[in-house]
Amino acid sequence: MASTDQTVTGVPGRYASALFDLAKEEKSVDSVQAQLAGFRAAIEGSADLKRMVTSPVFTSADQIAAIEAICAKAKVTGTSLNFLRLVVKNRRLPALPAIIDAFDTLVAISKGEIGAEVISADKLSAVQLKDLKAALKASTGRDVTLSTRVDSSLLGGLIVKVGSRMMDNSLKTKLQNLKIAMKGTA
Repeated sequence: MASTDQTVTGVPGRYASALFDLAKEEKSVDSVQAQLAGFRAAIEGSADLKRMVTSPVFTSADQIAAIEAICAKAKVTGTSLNFLRLVVKNRRLPALPAIIDAFDTLVAISKGEIGAEVISADKLSAVQLKDLKAALKASTGRDVTLSTRVDSSLLGGLIVKVGSRMMDNSLKTKLQNLKIAMKGTA
């Protein structure tokens, strides 16, 4: 199942598939997903931790010590903690964000959901997210799990990525297209 989805291929896909299979066997998929989300939030909240995760300069022992400290604060235990230790031991920590994304994709696929990434110029309200989710469900025919991100350089509008499809309705892109069109008429 995992091998047919392009988003779960390569090293991140292999690690995510192995973790998903183990978590499914232990009936702890939701718990592992929640713990990985907490771990990701802890890393994204600290520039020092982000540097430790992405830099190959740190030794495995230093990274394991840091990971265990983060996991203690983020309440990451059991399978999730052992998995993170394995990732560090195999020197795959820089791939961890992609591994977590691939794991989330596998969970969504198993639930019959499709993931969508929404990039907006400003933070979207709960009503806007609900409306967007409903529109995407009507379009795809499947339940949609949204991940949102704010990019103020868009100036306005949205970029929505669903699977391999992308809709860019941002003001930034519209202005760039207008600029190109204006150059063509001169």
